[in-house]
Amino acid sequence: MDQGYVATHVQEDQHHWWFLGRQAVLRGVLRTTLPAGGLRLVEIGCGGGALLPAAAEFGEVVGVEASADFLEVARRRGFTVLRGALPDQLPLGAEAFDGALLLDVLEHIEDDRGALEAVARVLRPGGFLVCTVPAYPWLWSSHDEVLGHRRRYTARSLRRVAREAGFHPLRVTYFNTLLAPAVVGLRLLRRWRGARGHDLVRPARPLNAVLAGVFSLEARLLRWTDLPFGVSVLMVARR
Repeated sequence: MDQGYVATHVQEDQHHWWFLGRQAVLRGVLRTTLPAGGLRLVEIGCGGGALLPAAAEFGEVVGVEASADFLEVARRRGFTVLRGALPDQLPLGAEAFDGALLLDVLEHIEDDRGALEAVARVLRPGGFLVCTVPAYPWLWSSHDEVLGHRRRYTARSLRRVAREAGFHPLRVTYFNTLLAPAVVGLRLLRRWRGARGHDLVRPARPLNAVLAGVFSLEARLLRWTDLPFGVSVLMVARR
């Protein structure tokens, strides 16, 4: 991951519409998936720790992060965050957790099946995995390159690699659907123009608030139905 992007990510993960909408969606999914309280959860690849408070609603949460820069930020938020990386450097015991979060991490790892197998080893039998990844290989752009992505997924390809790693997918859905036409249009326009760099530029405050609100509406939609397309894919699976 480009170091310039790391600084931008840390600055924006509580402000940019994409992060705010994503937080709302993930909180909603966790609340409909996990029992309330008493769980032991781990977020692997927790970045700056912006989503650790959402996981903490359900019990004890531990973060794991490979980047020293992200690690420092996440620890300042008051959580236990360990240095480690998938697939072979997890500082976690076998069958130690009731659930794992792997949020926009799998696409960074060359051996995605091996990474999921490593996650499965730290989950108790029947433990949950909540995983998100970027959608559609055809949407590949310089944004993916700056972020250090290895691939983008479809719902089918994510379900397949999860099964190969020993998980039983319970739900696979797209999200970031309502704003997908605008995001896709912008990515394709940037590609046509030969633009380089990432897309994480916060718009003016009123527009940022509107975009965050529209994205957040998907938390309600996902209570009732899966979404047929979107810029990201979400999976809930059981070990």
